[in-house]
Amino acid sequence: VLHSCLLVPYFSWKHSHRRHHSNTGSLDRDEVFVPKKKSGIRWYSKYLNNPVGRFLTITITLTLGWPLYLAFNVSGRPYERFACHYDPYGPIYNDRERVQIFISDAGVLAVTYGLYRLAVAEGLGWVLCVYGGPLLVVNAFLVLITYLQHTHPSLPHYDSSEWDWLKGALATVDRDYGILNKVFHNITDTHVAHHLF
Repeated sequence: VLHSCLLVPYFSWKHSHRRHHSNTGSLDRDEVFVPKKKSGIRWYSKYLNNPVGRFLTITITLTLGWPLYLAFNVSGRPYERFACHYDPYGPIYNDRERVQIFISDAGVLAVTYGLYRLAVAEGLGWVLCVYGGPLLVVNAFLVLITYLQHTHPSLPHYDSSEWDWLKGALATVDRDYGILNKVFHNITDTHVAHHLF
């Protein structure tokens, strides 16, 4: 229920997160934060490799990155066809998981309808201030923290000939956020243990 209140389809996230844990550090099968090979870098990347381009990229990633990942698998691993966390028949899920994806979608739709009714009663501006603003902050922290936990110049990523589960689980980073470690219930500074257990 709490995931739905944040417009996150719980079971969809649960299953893709489990796949991420099963394949962390794999260049071929990890769900997120896989570095691109030189051949996979887009033509427009050279135009973003400057201060203005980096600022634009960071701003879009922190504000829209999480919803774009859920809806369009932006920055997710490539699949043979379109992948979306809301699509029960998408390539992310197997047949056994599809009913749960429908349930997750129903939860997100119920919250979306509730937000619509709230906007009708209180006004769109009120809903954006009271709900939308805090949701953007939560999403930005989620993207920032998980990005920092899975990326560092010294973190290895393995192809299929070298990867195994333990190597992948150890290819994450604990980061110290000072007082924010307690605010975030220590998910920031115990991430390697999270991947091991």
